[in-house]
Amino acid sequence: MAKDRFVEVYSQGAANVEKIIVDTQTGVNYLLASSTLTVGCGMSVLVDADGRPIVTPMS
Repeated sequence: MAKDRFVEVYSQGAANVEKIIVDTQTGVNYLLASSTLTVGCGMSVLVDADGRPIVTPMS
């Protein structure tokens, strides 16, 4: 069976949910935020203080 491309590594909240998703091929971290109050969702690359993408080493 093929390995999932994206995996959830962190989640918080019930109504307003924030999740960190990692791309298993590149290691790039993304923030996924959704709100049932506004029925919206957004996703963004997580960056460090210098503006570089946060990358999780994939071994």
